[in-house]
Amino acid sequence: MRTQLIEQILDSPEAYLIMQEVQVLLNEERAKRVAFYNAIDESMKVEFINGEIIMHSPVKKAHNEATKFLSELLDLYARKHKLGFVGIEKIMTALTRNDYEPDICFFKKEKADSFVPAQTLFPAPDLVVEVLSEGTAKRDRGIKFYDYEAHGIEEYWIIDPDAQTIEQYHLVNNAYELILKASEGTIKSFALTGFQIPIRAVFDDGANMDMIATMARG
Repeated sequence: MRTQLIEQILDSPEAYLIMQEVQVLLNEERAKRVAFYNAIDESMKVEFINGEIIMHSPVKKAHNEATKFLSELLDLYARKHKLGFVGIEKIMTALTRNDYEPDICFFKKEKADSFVPAQTLFPAPDLVVEVLSEGTAKRDRGIKFYDYEAHGIEEYWIIDPDAQTIEQYHLVNNAYELILKASEGTIKSFALTGFQIPIRAVFDDGANMDMIATMARG
């Protein structure tokens, strides 16, 4: 998609004028982004996307449970095997243009080891999980999907808490490839070496507790 946009601009005799105008607008957006950083605090669930400040509303119980169940499993596994850092909801991921607060994200050890306790802005994770809601589904499947892909985020999961399904995408040749979309069976991570869970453990309390117990013993 990026190559096509560049080709379209270069095909225009106004290419230089277009780029000058774009640069002016991006400079204005950068100033707005700095103001955004200065205005937000830890109490806010907010993102900066293409120059707009996006405030998030409270989530449904099903959304909260799926986020909690998966994050607990990821965090337990990552800490036990010293693989890196799992962040939940308020981890501001600063990409080249936009700032996102994914529902769950994971940073491999080589990145996480450089983090400091007071850090508030983070680089591109290695795994991002977004849990769909009515207000976020379009962005999760649209701009976020392509932005995560463009910034080389190795793995992206989209969870639908209503349908109780997980879509797993893996970055192959700079593009996301759909690995699975399922409500049953097993999902195995590419970014977290050895992490493998039943999909039901993301949606069912009993299955989640069983998996926690299995991980704790293993």
